[in-house]
Amino acid sequence: MPSIGRDEVVRLADLARIQLTDDEIDRLAGEFDAIMDAVASVSEVATQDVPATSHPIPMTNVFREDVVTETLTQEQALAAAPDAEDGRFAVPQILGEE
Repeated sequence: MPSIGRDEVVRLADLARIQLTDDEIDRLAGEFDAIMDAVASVSEVATQDVPATSHPIPMTNVFREDVVTETLTQEQALAAAPDAEDGRFAVPQILGEE
């Protein structure tokens, strides 16, 4: 199985907009390798006769009746907001767009 090196960790951190130190990059490269080894070992046992599962215990959805109730007014919803503008929540810009 291919190894996750420093370059891949740096690229992933850049995509996630996470700043990492050199020590963190080295540590995460090793941890990714351990994770990939674990996935590979599971893949070896997961044959066609083993059914795929997302949870070890069978689960079923429990639905409740959809009942219409009172909703907040715009003023009530914005009352506890740290900042509002033009009847909407105002949030800090995060992507550097104009």
